[in-house]
Amino acid sequence: MTVVRTIASADLTAGDRTRVRDLLDEAFDGDFDDHDWEHALGGQHILITVDATVIAHGSVVQRRILHQGRSYRCGYVEAVAVHPAHQRRGFASALMAEAERIIDHGYALGALSASGAGLTLYLGRGWRRWPGGTAVLAPAGVMRTEEDDDSTLVRPVAGGAELNEAALLICDWRDGDVW
Repeated sequence: MTVVRTIASADLTAGDRTRVRDLLDEAFDGDFDDHDWEHALGGQHILITVDATVIAHGSVVQRRILHQGRSYRCGYVEAVAVHPAHQRRGFASALMAEAERIIDHGYALGALSASGAGLTLYLGRGWRRWPGGTAVLAPAGVMRTEEDDDSTLVRPVAGGAELNEAALLICDWRDGDVW
């Protein structure tokens, strides 16, 4: 039986955390570090299980995005992964449908940083590359993040943030990858 479950980080059991982290380590082939794990915590996790085994994960965490002098509450998608043995069977789409529901009903906009492998999935679901450039509000002030311009995608929300696609999106600071 396949089950899609949404659960807050605070409600994950120790076993859930271990199973999810193991899945992420395997799905990202060792390219998922402790900073990436930290970024995935503190919000809502979408777990897909098949016969009680976690085979897919994604989370939506709150971040602050600065844009044209305003601060917006952003639902930021993190740690989207499907176990290699279960890829290309619609699980990532099911996971993203739930993530998008959370964003659409709780945030002013959605954003994520797409890997090359995930880009087609997100673009096919209506996410858009951000054309105005990216930056981070770092401890030393606003710093451009040109290396993230091509991978940063947004999901406008009806009645949410009014975005000027010619202007920078500025994310809040965090250790590790800022976008």
